[in-house]
Amino acid sequence: MNSIFRRISVRKYEDKPVEKEKIMQILKAGMQAPSACNQQPWEFYVVTDKKKIEALSKMTPYTGCAAKAPVVLVSAYRLEGLVAPAFAQIDMSIAQENIWLETDALGLGGVWFGIAPNEENMEKVRVLLGLPEEVHVFALFALGYPAEHREQQDRFKPERIHFIDE
Repeated sequence: MNSIFRRISVRKYEDKPVEKEKIMQILKAGMQAPSACNQQPWEFYVVTDKKKIEALSKMTPYTGCAAKAPVVLVSAYRLEGLVAPAFAQIDMSIAQENIWLETDALGLGGVWFGIAPNEENMEKVRVLLGLPEEVHVFALFALGYPAEHREQQDRFKPERIHFIDE
């Protein structure tokens, strides 16, 4: 649970590749996420090609810092055959959080860029990477060995907790 209280958005990375074993462990953590009706809608694309990463960094006004990341994970989902397709993006959020926490646990850092629900951005990423039409891009997650360190801010606000008793 320490990663919950330590994880930060890392936007600067060392010029060092991430081992494939660590990438696979991160994706295993993502796929361990619960999902509505156990539908597991996810597909993950691992981008290490520098030109593709540079292009991904220009997808939105917020993705610029991905340009120097050694890895960008593109999480996507499919809708066909799902029992509860309306919950696919919620399922993806849970998987993405697992990915982020495992990234931190392995001594790496990352930052999550929301692509969904913006249909235009979802399509731009899908076309750029040549993904199948039935795949819907959810997020980008730039990761690598952190070249920056800072403490996580304390976000606990007890005044936002409300007990409803009998």
